[in-house]
Amino acid sequence: MTHMAEDLKASLSKDAARLPDRAPAAEERRRTPRGRSTRERKKRTADVVIYAVLAVLVVGLMVPFIWMVSSSLKENNQVLTVPIQWIPTEFVWSNYTDIWTRIPMMGYLQNSLYLAVIITCLQVLTGSLAAYGFSKVRFPGRDVLFLAYIGTIAVPWQAYMVPQYIMMQNLGLTNSFNALILLQAFGAFGVFLMRQYYMTIPDELCEAARIDGLSEYGIWARVILPLSKPALASLALLTFVNTWNDYMGPFIYLTSNRLWTVQLGLRSFVGQFDAEYAMIMTGSVISVIPILVIFLIGQRYFIQGIATSGMKG
Repeated sequence: MTHMAEDLKASLSKDAARLPDRAPAAEERRRTPRGRSTRERKKRTADVVIYAVLAVLVVGLMVPFIWMVSSSLKENNQVLTVPIQWIPTEFVWSNYTDIWTRIPMMGYLQNSLYLAVIITCLQVLTGSLAAYGFSKVRFPGRDVLFLAYIGTIAVPWQAYMVPQYIMMQNLGLTNSFNALILLQAFGAFGVFLMRQYYMTIPDELCEAARIDGLSEYGIWARVILPLSKPALASLALLTFVNTWNDYMGPFIYLTSNRLWTVQLGLRSFVGQFDAEYAMIMTGSVISVIPILVIFLIGQRYFIQGIATSGMKG
């Protein structure tokens, strides 16, 4: 009996020792919902602040475009009024019909489209091929050569603009589309973008394809390219927009009016003493439409490609 009493006393003392541990645990369980709700409120508040900041930035980015559209529907003397008149007193819709007769706008759009499509296709082809070599083919000095090639991005175009023109002039390619196509068919940025995406593709896929007997070109065409649609769409869109908006390149190499792009064609409304700003804004709105359509078509691939191209270096 004595032993049973001692065991019961020891058991009670152990239970008593556990009680202080259970009390904080129970208190913690009681506090958890309140703590969780506090964290959720803070998270919702942070989300609201982030979305509000993004909304302000979007509005700020849209202001120049809204002003351009508004100016394209005004008389020429109403474009630069102070303060800005966002809604015209009278909408001049005739600007969008007159511009086609004032300048050969259709020809300028066709020239821009031709250059943009050809250069985009070539940059996607050369950039993806070079990126495959720099990411999936092992050869001595690969990384050093890649860094040297990417380093050319830091060299300003004005530094080699004159030597390039002299080379094209000696080759007899000035005043033709061939000069612009040849100079812009290769781009270090495109190689960098595609390589970063290719690095996220497992090397085991290429090794398995080599074991099956595929050549390097076969692996690139049948394995890598089908997996790279987001990166290809991103590069294509960025190249197309850059080529479409290019002004200095066509200005230097294209002297004939029949070869002018839409960016050069808008210079027709700039005179010696004044400029027809309403017509310039009208032409700018028309020139933005092809870019807007292409972006809306490929935005899903574009966003995915930009988001995943920097995941692995």
